[in-house]
Amino acid sequence: MEVIKGRVFVLGDDVDTDQILPGYAMAEPFDQLGKYAMAGAPGLDFLNRVTPGDIIVAGRNFGCGSSREQAPIALKMAGISLVTAAGFARIFRRNAINIGLPVYAADIAGALRDGDIIEVDMVKGLIRYPQGQLAFKPLSENILKTLDYGGLIPRVRAELGIS
Repeated sequence: MEVIKGRVFVLGDDVDTDQILPGYAMAEPFDQLGKYAMAGAPGLDFLNRVTPGDIIVAGRNFGCGSSREQAPIALKMAGISLVTAAGFARIFRRNAINIGLPVYAADIAGALRDGDIIEVDMVKGLIRYPQGQLAFKPLSENILKTLDYGGLIPRVRAELGIS
């Protein structure tokens, strides 16, 4: 999972976990959370537009608000392959990595439009987009390894030899 290519949804700053997964969806079974992804973002029409492999590109403070671990799960289950943002709420970023959803800090939202296709090389720290490319700090080897396993629990189980 070194390179991820997909169509983007461009969002602004301060996208909080209530927008990512509204509180009323918290009682839903985990396998149904994708049906509620971004339902709290008015006017986005996310669920009617998202396709597997899409990428969310946002501004500062993505995932702020509550620490609900279900928010990144909902995005992953809806088919989002990557979230890149100028900055993340620390707990959202950690929760995303722990469940195997790649998150990449890069301030690129202003250079993109909804529907653009980008390619993100997480090892090299490079984003290719219609107008060119930008270099950013690559993900650490530890984070890449966790993502390769599909999250923290699968990684720990594999490393301990537990099935």
